[in-house]
Amino acid sequence: MSGLGIENISMRFDLPNGRAVQALSDVSLHLSRGELLSVLGPSGCGKTTLLNIIAGFLAPTSGQITLNGHAVTGPDAERGMVFQQGALFEWMSVRENVSFGPRMAGRRARDWAGTVDHLLDVVGLKDFHDKAVYELSGGMQQRVALARCLANDPDVILMDEPLGALDALTREKMQGLVLRLWKETGKTIILITHSVEEALLLGERLLVMAPRPGRIHSEYRLPFADMGVNADLREVKKHPDFAARRDEILGMIWDMEEEIMGRPETASETAGTAGV
Repeated sequence: MSGLGIENISMRFDLPNGRAVQALSDVSLHLSRGELLSVLGPSGCGKTTLLNIIAGFLAPTSGQITLNGHAVTGPDAERGMVFQQGALFEWMSVRENVSFGPRMAGRRARDWAGTVDHLLDVVGLKDFHDKAVYELSGGMQQRVALARCLANDPDVILMDEPLGALDALTREKMQGLVLRLWKETGKTIILITHSVEEALLLGERLLVMAPRPGRIHSEYRLPFADMGVNADLREVKKHPDFAARRDEILGMIWDMEEEIMGRPETASETAGTAGV
C-alpha cells in the first residue's frame, strides 16, 4: 500500500526504579501521499515519541511503520526531520548546509546545484547563500532547515515543534511558508505542535492525542490549510468555524491536563520520561 502506515504502534519505557511508562498504546493511522497532518495533545501524550518512531530513531515495543509498502527499520533519507532548533552546521554557509545531504550521498554538483538554488529562492534566502548560519536570525535558520530537508527529496517531512521558538510575526510568516511548500512539493508532512491555532492552520488533518498511555483521542479533517495557502492567515483565523474548533479542542486538552494533574503518580513518571 502506498503512503505512510502507522500500524498498532505501542511504546513502553522501562524506568531505572523498575517501573515502566506506557508512552503509546495501539496507535494506528494511514496517511496518503501529500497529506498534511498536525498533532496536538497535552505534555506526555507521546507526540514526539511517535514522531521519533516514524523517523526510525526509536524502535516501537510493538507494531510497525510502513512507507510505500515497506517496513521502516531505521533512519532513512526518505523521511526528513526538521527540529525545533535547526540542528544546522554553524560553521558552514547557508548553501553548504542545504546541499549537505546531496553531497554526502555522493551526487555530483551539477545534479543538485539547480535544486539547491531553487530551494534557497523559495525560502527567501537566495541573497544569503554565502552567509554563515550563526549570522542568521532564528527564523532564517529554520528556513535553512526546511530547505536542507527538502534538498534530500524525502517522501515524508517530520516537523517537531519547528516554529515554537520564533516570535509571533516570524512564526506567522513561517506558517505561510510551510503551507506554500506543502502545495508546491506535494510532500507528506507531519507536524507536532503545542499551539492549537497552529495545528488548525497547518493541519489538513488534525489529531488530538490523549495520555497516558498515548493514543488517538480525536481526529478532524479541516479546510483551513487549503484556505491559508493563498490567503492572509489572520483572515483565516476570523472564520467562524476556526473559532469554534479552537474552543472545542482547547477545552478537550484542558480537561486532559486537569485529569493528568490529578494523578498521584504523574510527577515521578513525567520526570523519568521528559520529552516523551
